[in-house]
Amino acid sequence: MYKAYYSLKRNPFEITPDPSFLFPTARHNEALAALYYGVRRHKGFVVLTGEVGTGKTLLLRCLLQLLTHSRDVKYAYVFNGRLTPIEFLQYVIGDLGLPAAGKNKSELLLQLAHYVVARGEKKLTTVLVVDEAHHLSTDILEEIRLLTNLETADEKLLQILLVGQPELDEKLDSVELRQLKQRIALRSHLAALDLNETQGYIERRLQLAGSSDPATLFPIETVAAVHRYSRGIPRLINTICENGLIAGYAQHSTSVTPAMIDTIASDFRLAVHTRSGKKNGQSGEADLQNVARKLLELYASLEAERAEAEKTEEQELTSRVSLRMREQ
Repeated sequence: MYKAYYSLKRNPFEITPDPSFLFPTARHNEALAALYYGVRRHKGFVVLTGEVGTGKTLLLRCLLQLLTHSRDVKYAYVFNGRLTPIEFLQYVIGDLGLPAAGKNKSELLLQLAHYVVARGEKKLTTVLVVDEAHHLSTDILEEIRLLTNLETADEKLLQILLVGQPELDEKLDSVELRQLKQRIALRSHLAALDLNETQGYIERRLQLAGSSDPATLFPIETVAAVHRYSRGIPRLINTICENGLIAGYAQHSTSVTPAMIDTIASDFRLAVHTRSGKKNGQSGEADLQNVARKLLELYASLEAERAEAEKTEEQELTSRVSLRMREQ
């Protein structure tokens, strides 16, 4: 819709985690290096946390892309933490390509142990990746701790990556999981972007999408407004900027203005501090759901206008053709 208007080859602000759009801040580079180092050096247990929308899953996709190109690595990727311990084991074993149906817990554990040990003897790496790990129950986290017992005298045979929101840190700090916490070899945390990083983030995405002049399309004043309302959270930056491009297209503007961002923030209820000093929509999930809903409503409205314009144009063309035929 707006891509042709702004001479873009692709959508620069997709919410889906695309590794090609990774903006490598120092914190993101350090976190990715920690994840990769933990896997390659067989450190056993690595944890990555960060607020909603800070780029954890995107970073994880980048890591998995690197691991996919490594023939000696096999990984199981769990993205749903709301499972029972037996369902969790079945999922992991099934994702590793092993038969899991109809087996009890002991059989599943024995099968996984044999698989991991056999790969270790061949100097192959096996990885368990758990996204949204803050949803894991204490029982499953304890099962994961027991899996770290698969080791030799020199190294861990199963590499485990836990990725989740700060609630994961709170769980790992609990007394019940103190044994698990002591086994964590590397730990990283992703924070929101500052103003300079937000500017670089927006410019990089526009450049990758084909923009020849990102600074004109999103002037620094506009970037500052985006940063203020998004609080530097990349996923919210994407949604606000996406909506900004739609607004600019609808108003036939050559750039996205701070006034447009102010209006968007007001519509999405992102804008203000309450008397207690907390921001409205402090829950990132609520913010993102509200933004997505408003964005879909605006997109539907613009699509309806476009369809109506095409219908009117087609009717006018039909009328002209009919008139010419009568004249002939």
